[in-house]
Amino acid sequence: MNRFKNKVALITGAASGMGRATCVRLASEGASVLAVDVDESGLSALAKEIKDSGGIIETRLCNVARKEECVAAVAAAVEIFGQLDTLANVAGIVRFHHTPEIPEDEWNLVLAINLTGPMFLSQAAIPHLLKTGGSIVNVASNAGTMGQAYTAAYCASKGGLIQLTRSLAMEYMKQNIRINAVCPGGTDTAMNTSIKFPDDIDWSLIEHYTGSRGMAPPEDLASAIAYLASDEARTVHGSIFAVDNGLTTG
Repeated sequence: MNRFKNKVALITGAASGMGRATCVRLASEGASVLAVDVDESGLSALAKEIKDSGGIIETRLCNVARKEECVAAVAAAVEIFGQLDTLANVAGIVRFHHTPEIPEDEWNLVLAINLTGPMFLSQAAIPHLLKTGGSIVNVASNAGTMGQAYTAAYCASKGGLIQLTRSLAMEYMKQNIRINAVCPGGTDTAMNTSIKFPDDIDWSLIEHYTGSRGMAPPEDLASAIAYLASDEARTVHGSIFAVDNGLTTG
């Protein structure tokens, strides 16, 4: 497929996991990609892989918790490639705590990366996406629709991202832009495999969150993001798209 020929995509969280898989997928389908992350070595490895495969990619260090860096990343995409067609807000973090023990700085960090960053990136990107008839794809989580023990900050941020998606979709209902979200369940990424759990948690409260079918590979989420960003999804707007192996069906 060549669904993204002559299209430009800005993808956050690009150095690993779902963000990396999304960069590889969109580049393989013809997109020019600006990949952003705080992990310089991960970005370098990604760029080499995509360029060796004949794809087009530029990278930029960006902490999405900072508004000025979000604005600069969008400006860089347009300056380098001349336009912007897709914003994929993939960057995210999760922290597990007993709720009374959540440190203030970690609460603020989780909200900043998972919710505030996508807001500021969308704010900067929308004027350019309106020119190209482009789209925003936010990566939320099933934790934002069903709740998850010991992750109050994460659930709040992902639930907020779902509502941000819906709010923007309503605001731009009559204009030439599409805004959707994917809600993955357990996914086999570095973020999930490196989680630190607090002592004495009740495992029965969280063991079912991976579902009976187990963890999904990040490439499956990249496929969903690619679909929502493509012209094949031209009538999909304001969708909250579950990709969680059926975890939220019950």
